[in-house]
Amino acid sequence: MNEIYVDHAATSPVHPTVVEEMLPFFTEQFGNPSSIHRFGRQSRQALDKARMMLAKTIGATPEEIIFTSGGTEADNIAIIGYAKRNQHKGKHIITTTIEHHAVLHSCKSLEELGFEVTYVPVNDQGEVNVQDVVNEMKEDTILVTIMYGNNEIGTVQPIAEIGAILKERNIAFHTDAVQAYGIERLNVNELNVDFLSVSSHKINGPKGVGMLFARKGRSFLPSLFGGEQERKRRAGTENVAGIVGFAKAAELLDEQREEKRVLYKQFQDKMLDIWTAEGVKYVRNGSASTSLPHILNVSFAGVSVESLLVNLDLVGIAASSGSACTAGTLQISHVLEAISPGHEKNSSAIRFSFGYGNTLEQIETVANETIKAIKRIQR
Repeated sequence: MNEIYVDHAATSPVHPTVVEEMLPFFTEQFGNPSSIHRFGRQSRQALDKARMMLAKTIGATPEEIIFTSGGTEADNIAIIGYAKRNQHKGKHIITTTIEHHAVLHSCKSLEELGFEVTYVPVNDQGEVNVQDVVNEMKEDTILVTIMYGNNEIGTVQPIAEIGAILKERNIAFHTDAVQAYGIERLNVNELNVDFLSVSSHKINGPKGVGMLFARKGRSFLPSLFGGEQERKRRAGTENVAGIVGFAKAAELLDEQREEKRVLYKQFQDKMLDIWTAEGVKYVRNGSASTSLPHILNVSFAGVSVESLLVNLDLVGIAASSGSACTAGTLQISHVLEAISPGHEKNSSAIRFSFGYGNTLEQIETVANETIKAIKRIQR
């Protein structure tokens, strides 16, 4: 059985070149980067090089990059850390109804501490209206957090437009760019964001490492206390091997971004064309015009998503019903409920997400096997 992986939005395979880049830091250059001896200096140099490279990919300075354990920690630091440090300025936060749970649960935890959070709705394409965000701003609004591209339906938000407004009002702006990084060209200054979260394992890097861009001048309360690593903003010995791998993965994607975008759009078009030609009834969830090219979320009328995923898995195809962080539950996706409340299509939605190793031939196979699975289920 030929296995085909189309769940890259959940996690991605580590690129062989990334593995090769990391290996010496497990056995040869294993020093603690805070140590002043030769072993420590070697690790420090690798850390500095990775920080400079990653900063460059988003138009930041190296000093504005904080290494974390992943996107979740980066989101938590930006939202909870900034809110706690700046609550004397106000206790109102704005977000949207379709954020990743790392953002939503961070906001909920702040509500328990007395903060007020406004959850701005989105339209049926998953897009937030800029004016709706503006209308919710108050004198005590200190932070707005809106994801760049949705991890379930792929819809991209008008981050630069919102950022320009927030900059004028001196309201801090955070964006979760975990799904967009490596796919979209991101520049923190053009976007006018103060915080930006990224995760390594979404871009063919290792798990357990990520970064937070924190603009100079935007202070926050650290969530970890101990050593003075990361300029006293995130204590703990740095994961040097992971960070080196993260930087290499980012470098590879930065070189291939446009090529990958074109390829993934071809994958989307091929799947939809095959289903249309075969008369399969489907509804695309999210925006077709402003969407991340590697994510395709569709609903098939009258088809249980659990049954469809099992049928695909039996023929070696790995897809998803949405966020991997809520996998294993039978709850309807909060993202789908936000764009189409109570609609029956929400229980038949499946996400195909593309990445390293996928070919057009594989995508044709996935589309055709999906048709076969739907017909079996409907019988």
